[in-house]
Amino acid sequence: MSENAGRWLRDEIENAILSNEFGPGERLDEMVLASRFGVSRTPVREALMQLNAIGLIEIRPRRGAVVIDPGPHRIYEMFEVMAELEGLAGSLAARRLDEPSRQAITAAHKRCEHSAEAGDSDAYYYDNEDFHKAIYAASRSEFLEEQCTQLHRRLRPYRRLQLRVRNRLSTSFLEHCGIVDAIFAGDGEEARRLLRSHVGIQGERFSDLVASMATR
Repeated sequence: MSENAGRWLRDEIENAILSNEFGPGERLDEMVLASRFGVSRTPVREALMQLNAIGLIEIRPRRGAVVIDPGPHRIYEMFEVMAELEGLAGSLAARRLDEPSRQAITAAHKRCEHSAEAGDSDAYYYDNEDFHKAIYAASRSEFLEEQCTQLHRRLRPYRRLQLRVRNRLSTSFLEHCGIVDAIFAGDGEEARRLLRSHVGIQGERFSDLVASMATR
């Protein structure tokens, strides 16, 4: 199975969990999933392992894959840490920016613009992921890049939900514009502030996310 097909399968199972088709505590049977999506058990197993790695399911002895619910408080804590890590990455990127990093951020930013204009939240999600990864790389701190990537991966389902909130695509892209300007201007403190605000889910943004989870 190709990388895109594997990603599609993982996303389909993830969407079924987020829509509450597969609820907390439910066991996900590999054979049932393979039949449903018209694939063999091997890619299903690989998709479940990826979902286990981000904490959306848990693979338990003798029970297999079980859907878990981390709860709003845990999700808030993860976003809180993510905002601080991204702020640091943006600050370092502003100080250490080189031409290849500038080009990578610019290219990802352009892709975000196109998917935002098209109103395609799924395409924007992946373009947005590339944008943030370009900033991590631009920090030129391998350890920070590893930590950011790991937590970003764990928050993937919830960041996807955020992008489905009304007007979030356009708002997110406008926030990207300010972040790019700050990094390219070498203003580390402004880049830190803007990224913390962009990633954080305080106030209305958190209530919107909780509402999305409650109705999924």
